[in-house]
Amino acid sequence: MNENMYKLGNMDVKKLIIKMSLPAMLSMIVQALYNVVDSIFVARISEQALTALSIAFPIQIIIISIFVGLGVGVNSFISRKLGEGNKNDASNAAEHGFAIGIALWSIIAICATFLPKMFFSMFTDDAVVIKYAVQYTTIIMVFSFGSIISEVCMNILRATGDMISSMKIQLLGAITNIILDPILIFGLLFFPKLGVSGAAIATVIGQMSAMIYALKLVLKNKNGLELNLKKFHYSNKITGEIFKVGIPAIVMQMLGSIMVSGLNLILAGFSGTAIAVFGAYFKLQSFVYMPVFGLVQGIMPIVGYNYGAKNKQRLLDAIKYGSIYASTIMLVGTIIFMSMPKQLLMLFSSTPQMEAIGIDCLRIISIGFVFSGTAIVLSTAFQALGDAQASLITSFTRQIIILLPAAYILSKLVGVTGVWMAFPISEIVCLAISGYLAIKIYKEKIQDLDDKIQVEPNCDLV
Repeated sequence: MNENMYKLGNMDVKKLIIKMSLPAMLSMIVQALYNVVDSIFVARISEQALTALSIAFPIQIIIISIFVGLGVGVNSFISRKLGEGNKNDASNAAEHGFAIGIALWSIIAICATFLPKMFFSMFTDDAVVIKYAVQYTTIIMVFSFGSIISEVCMNILRATGDMISSMKIQLLGAITNIILDPILIFGLLFFPKLGVSGAAIATVIGQMSAMIYALKLVLKNKNGLELNLKKFHYSNKITGEIFKVGIPAIVMQMLGSIMVSGLNLILAGFSGTAIAVFGAYFKLQSFVYMPVFGLVQGIMPIVGYNYGAKNKQRLLDAIKYGSIYASTIMLVGTIIFMSMPKQLLMLFSSTPQMEAIGIDCLRIISIGFVFSGTAIVLSTAFQALGDAQASLITSFTRQIIILLPAAYILSKLVGVTGVWMAFPISEIVCLAISGYLAIKIYKEKIQDLDDKIQVEPNCDLV
């Protein structure tokens, strides 16, 4: 048995979550650092440039949603098949991930020719903002193949328990991006000054670097899977299984784009500064949420593998301790946002107008952080169990049914502060719904599982 797969079914769960999650958490923190650094540099061009990235963010979310959703579908299917001992289907699923990824990228590249300008005109009539946003987004979309191939590779590795390699891939992409950002934006080291376009070019170069390294790792076949892309045979059944989890995950992620777009429309009724503040918040909150997303990347294969192997107690322990760890991270985030909002906003060259709106924004929204941790873990567990619809229900309710209407109504009652108040309200409702669905899924899928203990004494689990 592959060592990484063996530990999924045998290592102490508390230690396993930490061991599996720390690499992903570290890479996610670096990714969050990139997101913030990118906006910090762009903000130095002008507030218009920062606003451009803010209205471009929904399209980025859509692209990321497609790639992450595909990765989740591949990850869930592979980890469950490995738990069942079916390596052939697991390997075939990995090969399908690459084929589907290339097809999705082709569609995105075509959309880059007409979508950006049409979309951005909905939010502003400022020609400079639209120009910056179109420049940035077009480059990101046309060259997004690096991102999707990297995402498929990372999820193949995660599904087999190899979180270290996944971390290395993300670190390479993010660090490359961070290094190139100031060079290409401001024209350092004999490079031309490219402004907002430079930020986009730095991003895609980082993604391509990560892709090359990721392919090298996956195709070495050291992860327990035997991939042979030259002899790939397409299967409707496997594609269907991947999309069974992947499509709800894509839609769930895309809800973030709808949510951000809707909030930007509401905030546009106040000022461009309000949109810039919200964009700055979204970059800052990634330092809180990204570590939790890294945590659940480690939890997902543990839950999926032990569900396939019918290890009931290990499955439940992974969810329980994952929720504790996630809630602790979120609590720390709340304390930071509450205690130093002005200092955080100053990272984005904030004006007095930005600070007047932004301090309340950071403090009020962060109240909801502590409720998010457990809900995120439960949502990931639903996906790992092959029940992505439950995750979709919670996300749809949180971001569309609760958040947007509450933000609109409260903005009319108490002004821009009402938009921020809608966030903690939606987080509390989401946690309640997640708890209800968790009980329902437990009765349907977990309650009657028979525990199996897999032991190979000669293996070192420490």
